[in-house]
Formats: sequence, structure tokens, C-alpha cells
Amino acid sequence: MGADQQWDITSGVGVTALAVAAGRAVESARDDALITDPYAAAFVAAAGTSAPLPVGAGEPHGQGDDAHELWSLVVDYVGIRSRIFDDFLTDAVRDGIRQIVILASGLDTRAFRLEWPADTRCFELDQPGVLDFKLRVLSEHDARPSCLHTPVPTDLREDWAAALEGAGFTPEEPTAWLAEGLLPYLTPEAEERLFKEIDRLSAPGSRLAAEHTATPRAIRDDALLRQSSTAFGIDVPALLPEETKRPLSAQLTALGWEHRQTPPRESAAALDRALPSHITDKMLHTFARRP
Repeated sequence: MGADQQWDITSGVGVTALAVAAGRAVESARDDALITDPYAAAFVAAAGTSAPLPVGAGEPHGQGDDAHELWSLVVDYVGIRSRIFDDFLTDAVRDGIRQIVILASGLDTRAFRLEWPADTRCFELDQPGVLDFKLRVLSEHDARPSCLHTPVPTDLREDWAAALEGAGFTPEEPTAWLAEGLLPYLTPEAEERLFKEIDRLSAPGSRLAAEHTATPRAIRDDALLRQSSTAFGIDVPALLPEETKRPLSAQLTALGWEHRQTPPRESAAALDRALPSHITDKMLHTFARRP
């Protein structure tokens, strides 16, 4: 992803946020849903993309067997990932943290769909076009946040920390940080800068949850993803950097954070779900705490 790239919800990385919203809509329609997102389908309808995205349980993707196989995997994974990170944030707030930062929030609606103590503050950072679209659709559906909701239009490849502090973020207070669907798209240099800034802004007791690739090159070279990603209106592998990254565990250790890694298949099993190994074994969820 080039440093000069900008995007809204129907271009670039923004399209992946729309696909994730469609996945949440499908998960929400299941009888055994792990999450409930009443706004996810509205985002898909409002975007009006040329490549249709199913929003109901059992709806076929309709773009060939490869696309249908990939879409089924996306839906299963998105439901599990969303629930795991929901639990991370609600556990942090239960333990007394009142400041949440969602990095590259996309069409995330946790500030609206989950219940929070009234003094919880949720900062959402993303491109202006993405946040504008999301807030417009939420307003059209009379959505109201259950916390102090602060959108922060910014580019995470630039001085996002200044924008966050300018929006009222308090570095002296413990924070729960979420990097969901972000790290695979960052270059090694951008990722290292991101975590150094997170560390600088984090008071003792702060927590972090991050989704990242265990084998970045394997994701880029995955045949199914390459063949069918165009069915979603975007060439996902082309957005991923080619350079080798330092393992996230090594970065966090160097910064002094305690951390653990959980493969998505283990998280799925804990929720009585199953995930195929085709792509999900190439992903990891890391949970960390600053002592």
C-alpha cells in the first residue's frame, strides 16, 4: 500500500471494510449468532457497490465456486473475530479501563451496538471519507452511541497521535487499543512506528488486541484469495506489502509489553465453532498488556 494512497468506502482498503460489514450482517442473521450488528446491512445497501455482497444467512455470493468458498470463510472468520475482540474490549472496561482506541475502525459499530458504562470514551481513527460515510448511515438509522464516541479523521501513516491527543485522548489513563483488520496492510516500517506510538501513549495497565498475519507471504500468494478476491471488487493481495516484518511478539517484547498469541481456530473452538485451516491458520490474534 503506497504512502500516497487515500480511500473511501468504495475504493482501496475501504472496500475491505464493506466486505467485513457484510460478514457481520450475515453473522447477525444466524440463529446462533455470536454478535448482533443492526447497522451492518445498512452500510452495504448505502454503498451500492458494483460487486454485490450478501447480507443474509444462506445467501449465495453468486460469483463462482471460488468466490463462494472464500465468502463462506470470510463470514465465519469475521463472526468469530468480532466476538473475540468484543469480549476483549468489554473485559477491559469491566476491569476499570474507560478509554478505548479503535485503529482503522472502518465500519466498526461497537460504540453503538454494545453496552458501555456512561463514562467510557471510544475514539475511532480512520480516513475522513470512511468515517463520514459511516456516521451518515448511522445518523440516517437513528443510531445513538452508548458511550462518549469520538471519531478522529486521520491517516495512520501520518501523525495520527497528534490528532488523537487533539481530540481529547488522555495518555495518563489506561487505554484498550484495538488493531483489527489493519496490520496486514502496513509496511514493516509503518507497523513499527505504530506500536512505538501506542507504547508512548499507553499508561501502565493499558491493553492491546491485534490481528496480524503469521505468514504474510503465504497470504499474498494464496491461490484462492488471488483468484476470487476480484469478486469483492478489490485485489486484496495487491494491497499487502511484500517486505518481511519483524514478528509482533518481538516488537512487543522490545517495548516491554506482556503478551500472548492465540490462533483463530482455538478461539473458534472456545465458541463452539470451527474454522477451516486454509487461510485462518495464517492469522494470529495477539493480546498484550503494558505493566
